[in-house]
Amino acid sequence: MCGIVGYIGNKEAYPILIKGLHRLEYRGYDSAGVALTDKNGKLSIYKAKGRVADLEEFCKDKNISGNIGIAHTRWATHGEPSNQNAHPHYSESESIALIHNGIIENYAVLKEQLIRNGYHFQSSTDTEVMVQLIEYVKTLNKVDLCTAVQLALNEIIGAYAIAVVEKDNPDQIIVARKSSPLVLGIGEDEYFIASDASPIIEYTNRVIYLEDEEIAVVSRHEPPRIITIKNVEKTHEIIQLEMNLSQLEKGGYPHFMLKEIFEQPQTLRDCMRGRIDVSCQHVVLSGIIDHRERFVNARRIIILACGTSWHAGLVGKYLFETFCRIPVDVEYSSEFRYRNPVIYKDDIIIAISQSGETADTLAAVELARQAGAFVYGICNVVGSSIARNTHSGSYTHVGPEIGVASTKAFTAQLVVLSMMSLCIARALKTVDDAHFFRLLQELNRIPDKIEKILKLNDAIKNLSKIFTYAHNFIYLGRGFNYPVALEGALKLKEISYIHAEGYPAAEMKHGPIALIDSEMPVVAIATDNGMYEKVISNIQEIKARNGRVIAVVSENDTVVKSIADYVIEIPATEDCFDPLLTTIPLQLLSYHIAVNKKRDVDMPRNLAKSVTVE
Repeated sequence: MCGIVGYIGNKEAYPILIKGLHRLEYRGYDSAGVALTDKNGKLSIYKAKGRVADLEEFCKDKNISGNIGIAHTRWATHGEPSNQNAHPHYSESESIALIHNGIIENYAVLKEQLIRNGYHFQSSTDTEVMVQLIEYVKTLNKVDLCTAVQLALNEIIGAYAIAVVEKDNPDQIIVARKSSPLVLGIGEDEYFIASDASPIIEYTNRVIYLEDEEIAVVSRHEPPRIITIKNVEKTHEIIQLEMNLSQLEKGGYPHFMLKEIFEQPQTLRDCMRGRIDVSCQHVVLSGIIDHRERFVNARRIIILACGTSWHAGLVGKYLFETFCRIPVDVEYSSEFRYRNPVIYKDDIIIAISQSGETADTLAAVELARQAGAFVYGICNVVGSSIARNTHSGSYTHVGPEIGVASTKAFTAQLVVLSMMSLCIARALKTVDDAHFFRLLQELNRIPDKIEKILKLNDAIKNLSKIFTYAHNFIYLGRGFNYPVALEGALKLKEISYIHAEGYPAAEMKHGPIALIDSEMPVVAIATDNGMYEKVISNIQEIKARNGRVIAVVSENDTVVKSIADYVIEIPATEDCFDPLLTTIPLQLLSYHIAVNKKRDVDMPRNLAKSVTVE
């Protein structure tokens, strides 16, 4: 959940490492640090609680020279945020330094053994156990650093992405991974290491993604050597990244989140490009076409996801059951993997993750594969773990999403699920041609309609001022818009820290209506669809109890407008595509309330962009 960056080459390492840490800030963190080896072979560690800027300030009067280094941003798991618990960590002799993403499950047993052998610990982290263990193994067995890392990792239980440097070995970095992402950037006589491609793309677009239990020996003057922890030599194809540097800049927007909200018309066009033909008569998803029989003969679909992706999965359930008539279960990955689920060989598992590295979803995918189910991945990051560990899948193609609160990735997931459901329905003949063509034409028009909604930004900004100091919110929706209510509430919680809950509107009278009073803002999604009259009744119940209602309605609505306190009008669309439009004003409302409250919109407290640990 934190960030790794490393460099070895002919340039000064420190500026590259610091810039890389800034690129990784979006992942969420509470401290930062760097380890450098200078030309005299001195290994120095500098670290600080707080932001990368605090680390830079701390390093101002330090020796930061050297052509090799590793750096880290930490998101606390074992041990509170502090200077001592920040990475990198020294070994006992201070001859080895290590950074680590992940969680070591058997650290307590290993720590006790190391203490008995005379090792002393300066932090309360599980990570320090790894560097001490590597030194212990190296000393005991009189082996080189790579072999020591191999032997040590065979004793480790848990998840890790590590980078290790040694004072007496100034031309080499050893890296390894298991269940936590790590990528190698291949430059001209230089190499880069990172948790994801964002710190690398400025220098090279050629990368290697390490697989689980692989170790890479990255040396200054030769290609990386890759072996497993069992000492099996491996080869890897070098992948060309499609990302460009401009995608990692704010482009004149005050926050990445606002930029990414406004990018959605274009990102959704990119998501559909090449998949919906010009005449809007065909959906071409090769991941489904190549496995047509698996989908046509599926007993059921199980969607696995976490957070915002889980909300997208709920919309997917409505889509698949409506158009394909296949039963669908939507599961939290973290619950699915631990409850001994019933999985059939003719099940289709759809795993959704923006990063493609979500630890719980990856573990659930492996469980499903072992049970013999067909696994389909939906993710945004090319070459990510979910992309590599599923049988087939679709990329969302929205470019890097830097804001921790997902926006464009969510709507792209909805578009992919929409295209999937229509593609499968076509194969099953559960939707007639006229209906199919009408739906495709409407899906193709969605980006233009989102552009129209984005013109309401100033009006929503003004509306947000009224609710900046609210302590609670309730979001209501029905049918396809129920998951949007959940997502709207999540967005507000994530970035403004206001308590908010999403509910099916009909469930209000079964408990939550007790909370309604003049101090409780209620966001009601009341577009003109099959549930319109029902939602009007729910709004009237709220108004009868002095609740204040912000309604998202279809253009030219008159009934809800006469009841609600505030309305946001959006273009009409098919019921099934409502979530693609209704979510946009809720993203903007959350964003502006958070800005009014002077929150760190792109990096909200306690949150990480990519949840790569349990």
